Amino acid sequence: MASWEGMQEFAAVADSGSFTRAARRLGISIAQVSRQVGQLEERLGARLLYRTTRQLSLTEAGELYLTHCRQLLESLADAEQAVSQLQAEPQGQLKLTAPLAYGHSHIAPLVLEFMQRYPLLEVSLDLSNQVQDLVHDGYDLAIRIGRLTDSSLMARKLGQRRHHVCASPDYLARHGAPRRPQELLQHQCLQIGNDGWHLQVNGRRQTFRVQGRMRCSTAAPLAEAAMRGMGLAQLPDYYVAAHLASGALVEVLADYAEPEEGIWALYPHNRQLSPKVRLLVDFLADSLAGGACQAGGARQ
Repeated sequence: MASWEGMQEFAAVADSGSFTRAARRLGISIAQVSRQVGQLEERLGARLLYRTTRQLSLTEAGELYLTHCRQLLESLADAEQAVSQLQAEPQGQLKLTAPLAYGHSHIAPLVLEFMQRYPLLEVSLDLSNQVQDLVHDGYDLAIRIGRLTDSSLMARKLGQRRHHVCASPDYLARHGAPRRPQELLQHQCLQIGNDGWHLQVNGRRQTFRVQGRMRCSTAAPLAEAAMRGMGLAQLPDYYVAAHLASGALVEVLADYAEPEEGIWALYPHNRQLSPKVRLLVDFLADSLAGGACQAGGARQ
């Protein structure tokens, strides 16, 4: 620790412009401050301060060393604060955003459970399909699905999802199962939004404009409609995995399904992940990995 000795005293003298004020700030004697700074200069082999009876100023070496001192002392303070917070119960505010449908069905319930574990936390959860600027808008965390494009953000994968084209056995018995994507035009297709259905043909993504009697902004009603035999639906696995397993729905066009998409937790690259945010990310990762969200641009 010899290389750290005198740094705090030197920085306090430089910032306050006085050995007396530095000693008062640090709660030690003037003699101790002077001794520590003197030993620091001796160890560095350079004068850091010009001292006169009326004035104290930094040398060129002192100005350079002070810049690095401040960075090191701030990092040390951050490290001590991080460890201290880690030992204490998480508290304060957390601000996060997530896609509307997925956030409502999967993230919000987990956030509520997390808040029950840590009652001193205050959470602001923004469910929106609009991509927010995390740094500008002050978000601690964002949940996003699909391909990541913003290299200024750090990412941790929470899980993955895959879309399935499926229908009820009753519907397939009445109308037959499509064998190629082009045959979708002959079927009732239950749609989310107006983007069409994305499938992979000969290794390339293609968009198919489908049509049907029902269109909805969220997936859950379409899963229900598909189970009632009202048509085909293309839905993420966390909406239909249990129904596929039970036989209430049957997958078609599986050979044309797109690869899995990632479900990600994102946070600003230049912002150290605080213990409370890290706890939430770990909780989400453990919960989603153990649930139905195992198979994920930003389609919701």
